[in-house]
This record gives sequence, structure tokens and C-alpha cells, in this order.
Amino acid sequence: MVNRGGRRSRVKSCCCDLWEQDQDQAVTEAGPAAPGVKAPGAQLQRVSLMTAHRAHVHTLPWDPGTPSLCPQSHSCSSHCRGEEDLTCLCRSSNSSRRTSAYTSTMEALFQFLFSPLPTSAIISLFAVAAATLFYLNSRPSPLHSPVDLKCQTVGVKDGARKSALLENNNLMSCYYEDAKTIYEVFQRGLRVSGNGPCLGYRKPGQPYQWLKYQQVSDRAEHLGSGLLHKGLKPGPNTFIGIFAQNRPEWIIGEISCYTYSMVAVPLYDTLGPEALVFIIDRAEISTVLCDNPTKVQTLLQNVEKGQTPVLKTIVVMDPVAPELVERGQKCGVEVVSLQEVETLGKDNLQKPMPPKPEDLSIVCFTSGTTGDPKGAMLTHENVVSDAAGALKTFESSVALTPNDITISFLPLAHMFERVVQLVAYGVGARVGFFQGDIRLLPDDMKTLKPTVFPVVPRLLNRVFDKVQSGAKTPFKKWLLNFAVERKYSEVKDGIVRKNSIWDKIIFNKVQESFGGRVRIMVTGAAPISPTVLNFLRAALGCQIFEGYGQTECAAACSFTMPGDATSGHVGAPLPCNFVKLVDVEEMNYFASNGEGEVCIKGRNVFKGYLKDPEKTAEALDEDGWLHTGDIGKWLPSGVLKVIDRKKNIFKLAQGEYIAPEKIENVYVRSGPVAQVFVHGDSLQSCLVAVVVPDAEILPGFAENLGVKGDLENMCKNKEIKKAILSDMTTLGREAGLKSFEQVKDLHLHPEMFTIENGLLTPTLKAKRAELKTLFQSHITQMYASLQ
Repeated sequence: MVNRGGRRSRVKSCCCDLWEQDQDQAVTEAGPAAPGVKAPGAQLQRVSLMTAHRAHVHTLPWDPGTPSLCPQSHSCSSHCRGEEDLTCLCRSSNSSRRTSAYTSTMEALFQFLFSPLPTSAIISLFAVAAATLFYLNSRPSPLHSPVDLKCQTVGVKDGARKSALLENNNLMSCYYEDAKTIYEVFQRGLRVSGNGPCLGYRKPGQPYQWLKYQQVSDRAEHLGSGLLHKGLKPGPNTFIGIFAQNRPEWIIGEISCYTYSMVAVPLYDTLGPEALVFIIDRAEISTVLCDNPTKVQTLLQNVEKGQTPVLKTIVVMDPVAPELVERGQKCGVEVVSLQEVETLGKDNLQKPMPPKPEDLSIVCFTSGTTGDPKGAMLTHENVVSDAAGALKTFESSVALTPNDITISFLPLAHMFERVVQLVAYGVGARVGFFQGDIRLLPDDMKTLKPTVFPVVPRLLNRVFDKVQSGAKTPFKKWLLNFAVERKYSEVKDGIVRKNSIWDKIIFNKVQESFGGRVRIMVTGAAPISPTVLNFLRAALGCQIFEGYGQTECAAACSFTMPGDATSGHVGAPLPCNFVKLVDVEEMNYFASNGEGEVCIKGRNVFKGYLKDPEKTAEALDEDGWLHTGDIGKWLPSGVLKVIDRKKNIFKLAQGEYIAPEKIENVYVRSGPVAQVFVHGDSLQSCLVAVVVPDAEILPGFAENLGVKGDLENMCKNKEIKKAILSDMTTLGREAGLKSFEQVKDLHLHPEMFTIENGLLTPTLKAKRAELKTLFQSHITQMYASLQ
């Protein structure tokens, strides 16, 4: 074949060669033709080729009889004629120009695809590739929950439920076989940490200083020996009071009790001076460990009044002035420094007498809403099993080590903080104490950089509000919400991290406010808003667990599972206890509907209230079930949701219990007040009220303020509202109401609560649920104004 026109001719020749082969095949199939007559197959093939050229269709390999396009892709009005030297001939110059344009286009395309890229483009491509690899490599593996999150509990006898973590009905009593008491847990921490740092403290502007595990153990042994040398008897019948803020000496004093099987009794002044006297008297406390001279004066004053004659020794952690020592001597109380007692014990060392699991470890007095405080008696098994249950719940997602650090700022007088610390000691981790001033807590966190952070909803609410208020423009608000949405979508997939693009540009600041290293956060003591919880799970990049319980079950009885990103519930029962719901007929809650009073039974349930069999019988039934007074509901996934209170008692956001009837009985004595409904929201930190004014007294009261009008208009007057609130606050103060028991805002309602309008029972008691529903909009508005 002749090469005509270079590359283009070669393409043409290829086309015609194929056509030539097909023509030969067609001739063969058609048989010999008569002389001078063209073979029918060849004629058909030529027609097909001409049609294909016009139709611009090209299919390879060439199929005889199938339309095909000449590879030149141009309109061709001629067809190939010869059998030896066949070519496609173009009659039109326009066709040539189109062919040239097509060729140029293809050459430009090949040039673009295969020519070297500019340096900037190569760098950009590498940057994108690197960013993609970084994202894939830095994105951690999803959390795997230890149970099916759609079925977190399993039914057992009598309608009770247990954690799906339990393979049988044997409840946990300990996590480590060599640590079944609080004393043994601490000694285990000493071993596994290799005598590492244990208790940390700091002065303003200074780094943390650390006491090692062996130092703490030795000082506890010395202190205990010194107390025994002064006449105390080792054993669970000796109660020692600890009246101090969180600090290393608090723990040293507690461990000293356990070293010789004695019982620790936390004291705290937020209950009021009467409660302090009551606890010392009820527990027959002869020795109190005290942190500062101010508390020493309070204790001596009670002795001087003859209110606590049982108190004989006060051991002071801070330096004590000679005047206080002399004052103590005058009323028969020895005031001595902690250092002196430790030195005395070191010189007269006693062999440790460790407790047994069933021995009493602590008597924790709760803030009774009515009447005197109740002393919950908790054994070593109670406390250790509760810590074990929490550890078992999150062990699959968080492995605590001696490198972990927790910060101590929640009151050690409450069981929540003490169980968190017990978990830390069991793994040989460190506990750093705040300076004692809550205003300096942010600085303490940035210095300590904790990895484990126990917290209450009130603090988390403040963090949430601060972040939200920082987004001042519509764009910033949109960006924040978008970032939260993207991060929370990862959380729902089990991805928990701090290295996403959103962490670096949006959430880094709030993470650093907690020290930047928090990997596990536990919230308890009060409910937390689902909105706040979801936000923080996205923003903080750590696992956040919510626990529920009370002092009588050593802090927690339920705990949320790893990987469960849902909110609005308190998780599944701990592996150390069962939970069941019982009917509350008067409130229309029935266990058959999955609703009722929450009851707990297990290793962590207390033994009763100290010297109070009547209150003990109210809390513990004959089968050993603890009745919490909370109304719960089982959700389809097997988790528990707390929905109401059996009694009209509730918690504020900071964990303080409120008895509204007691407060209402004080406020109703105000002249212009006829009826009052006190409301508290467990997601809020204060109380509000709805007040019905006395229609006969209000006009005169208003006139003194220079206000006149009918009852409805007077209820809308801000000056009248302010004056009534002031009068109620004064009465509350005179009646001894604490600050958190005083209402901070009120709404005046002109219509009386009556049986007829459904707001009072036949016995003239307020229907609190109906009142809350009726005034919900006003309640919401009052809390909004208080923000």
C-alpha cells in the first residue's frame, strides 16, 4: 500500500485494509460471480461503507455488514474503489479544514494531559494528597461498645434489670482481686505506680508539687499511730471527723483511718452550724481533723456553748496560734497540729490493722431537706464495688494508667468525688488538688492538665454559655453550629478526637481551658441538658459519661456506655447492682408500662442510716431494695431515664436538694401573698415562683408604692412585683432559708388556685404537675430573664 500524506494516510490505509479484508470475505461467502458482474457481497460492503462515512459511526473490529465510520471522522462523499490501493478521498476543502482542526484539538489534549505540570500545580497536588493521608491516618478507629447499644440491659427476677455486661447474675464486688477494701486499693496504687506521684498541690503562680504514694502511706500510718497513742481504739467503732476543704491532708487523714480500720466522717459547714453540731453528737466524734483556724474557732464555739461535749481533740492542718490552743484548754479540748501528731506516731509506730470488706468505712451525712441530716453508713465493699462497676463499664474504651491525672475540686464530703479518686488510686494515677478558690480553677486546670475530669452540670452549663456568647455575629454563630454538627456526626459514628480541622480552628480554645489533655469526663450529681451534653461531646473531643445515683448507693447505680452518643438518659445499671421500677399508683406510674420508682439492690447499697432505724426502714425494704424516690422509665434500648420525683423534692443544677413546701410555708406569711408555687428546674441553679396576691391586701400595699388600678393590672406592675419579692426574701432570710432556697424571680397571677380549676387536690394541696404545665411559659421567661 502506498503511504500518502504521512500519519493521516496511514490511518486511511488502515481503514481501507479492513474494508478490503471484509470485501474478500464477502466474495468468498457469496461464491464466484459472473464475468463482468460485481460480487453482491462486495457491492453491499461498499454501500455500507458509504453509509457509515455519512453517519459518522465507527465500530472496531469491523463487523461485515455493520455500519462503520471512516477513522478520519469527516463527511466523505466518495467511497473506496480499488482492491489493491484503496483510499478515502475528500472532495471538499471544508472537510480538510475540519480534519485539521480535529487533529489540532487532539494534539492539544494530549499535550495538556501528558506534558510536565508547573511546579505550583505539583505542590498543590502533593498538599492535597498529604492532607488526605493525614486525615485518614489521624482519624482514630471508632469506639466499639462492649454491648449492643440497642439492648443494654437484661431482665432478671421480679422485673429487675441488670447490665448486659454481666454474663451471669453474680454482681461485682471488686475490680482487682488484690484490692477489696479502700486500704488495699491504695496499696495497690503504690505497687503499680512504682511509688509514683500521688497527691499534688500548688501555691499561686507556682507549679504543682507532688507527694509520692509511699510518702502518703507513711504519713497516714504515722498519723493513725499518733491518734492511737492519744487514746483512740482501732476498729470500725471509732469515728473520726474530717472538717476540711479538698487538700492532700484530707486524703492522708482518710487513709490513716482505714489503716487501723477506723471510720471517716466528713463534716462540712454548708449544711449550717446546727447540722455540724448534730453530726458530731450523732456520730459521737471525739477527734476532728481540721484545716484552718477559722474552723477551729467554729468547733470551739460549739463546745463552749455545751453543744458538743463529746469533742476532745482538734488536729489542725495549718499552723495554729497559741491563743487557740489556750482557748481549747479552757473548755477541755486539745488543739494540736497535724505535724505534731505525725511525729508522735512516727516515734510510737503501730502495726497496721487493715479492715475487712464488710467493715464500715465512712458515714456520709446527706443534706436532709426536712429535719436533721441522715448519716449513710457505707462499707468498704459498698465503695469499692461502685468504683469497680464504673471501671468495668468503660474499660473497653479507656484504659487508665499511672500517667493519668484527675483534678480534685468537687467536695470530698460527697461520694461522687471520693469514688472518682478511688478509681485513680487503684491504677496508680495522680490526684491534683485545686488551690481552694473556685475562681482560680481555670488556672489550676491549665497548669495540671488533667486527663480525667469529674464535673457537675452547673460548670458545664457555664462553659456552654460562654462559648455560645462568644459567637457574636450571625456568621460566627453559623460556623460554630456547623462545626458542632460536623464533629457530633463523628461522635455518633464512634469517632472521638481532638485533631480535626474543626478542633484546630473552632474548639481548640475551649479544650485548652480544661488543660488540653482531658480524655474522660464524668458528669453527675444533677441532670445535664441534652443540648449541652451533645455540644460538649463534639467540642471537647473526649468521652463524656453521665452517672446517676445517690449517697445511699455509694454515688452511682447507672452509667452511660462507651460509644453511646445519645443523651437524655442515665445509662444502664452498673455491674455491681440491679435496678427495678415499682408502681406508684397515686402518680399513675406502673412498672407494667416500664415506669415507676427507681429501686436499687446490690453490692453498693448502704447498710442504713446511723442510729436512725425509722429513716432506714423508709429507704430500705425488707428485701434489701433501696427506694430512691425518683421516678424512672426504661427506654427501648434498655437505658434508664429519670422523669419525675415521687416526693416533692428535687435537685438544682449544683446538686442542692430543695423541699418546695417548706419554702412555700415561709413565703405565704408575706402580707400581700395569698398563695405561692415554688418551682425549681434541675437544669437551673435557682428557684422561681408563681404568686397569687391577696386581693384584699394588695390594693393598700400598692398604694404605698404609689400604684393604683385593678387586680389584673397591678399584677403586671414591675414595682409591685419587685416589692413583693423583696418582702418574701426578707421573710426567707429571717426563717433561715439558705441562699439557694430563696426564689430569684416571680410571676404574679391574679386568679386563685382552687379545686374547681384543677390546681388543688381535695385536701387543698398544690397539684405541682398541673401548675408547672399551666405556667411553663412564664417559668421559661423568668429563667431567660435571669440569664
